[in-house]
Amino acid sequence: MHPTAATTPSRDTDVRDPYARIADLDEDAVAALAERIEIRAADPRQRRLWHDFLSRAPSPAGPRVLEVGCGTGVVTAMIADLPGAVEVTGIDPSPVLVDRARRRAPSVRFQVADGRALPFEDASFDGVVLATTLCHVPGPGRALAEARRVLRPGGYLLVYDGDYAGTTVAIDTHDPLQRCVDAAIDTIVHDPWLVRRLPRMLREAGLVTGELHSHGYMDIESPRYLPTMVDLGADTLAGRGTISPATASALKAEARHRAQLGTSFGHIAYASILATRPADR
Repeated sequence: MHPTAATTPSRDTDVRDPYARIADLDEDAVAALAERIEIRAADPRQRRLWHDFLSRAPSPAGPRVLEVGCGTGVVTAMIADLPGAVEVTGIDPSPVLVDRARRRAPSVRFQVADGRALPFEDASFDGVVLATTLCHVPGPGRALAEARRVLRPGGYLLVYDGDYAGTTVAIDTHDPLQRCVDAAIDTIVHDPWLVRRLPRMLREAGLVTGELHSHGYMDIESPRYLPTMVDLGADTLAGRGTISPATASALKAEARHRAQLGTSFGHIAYASILATRPADR
């Protein structure tokens, strides 16, 4: 690590979100998280949203672009296709995910690193992207400070994340599937309210912010992603002893039954914001 980088943060083992502890998980647990990432990657509606938020990047995007929290490299590969992007780097704290990313996009540079302690020189990138990453980071202010540090003056930071506190699958009052989704969000998102504080956090990091844009994800026709949230939430509630295993199985079956009947509903409100590092700082 370059001496200008921050000291590596201590491991956060007191949080539920497995993405926040991914460097400490065993390979099987990481593989399960990777499968969730790939389910999203296979969803054309999710990919349209990624294209939409990436279109907010300046054109040309700048020769050197960094993605923090690259996972399996899905979005990193899309960043490499932006006009003007010559050298794209993706970092993630999980060696397992980085290995998968390298296989997905061999022409892109990937390495293991923590977004709160980036191993790069000051002012070494033209752009930094965080895509559904910041909500999983304990101490997100450190990640934003590091992103600002490695940006050249005038460089941009593009953040895309979910307003997960509003995630819903409910089709009526007291819908039991909503309880499952709430439990899933509680389990896999460290800060579901982050988007609502994002503009202020960026300003506190010394960045100039643009408008917060909304990107709505509707999982209605042939739902794939949100039923997996129901599954996770039902298993979580059963594991806590809140519901029985039989009830968990029935809730998961109900999600599939709605999909077959065409009565499913699911919505996640994503948001993106473009910020810049002032040229005179």
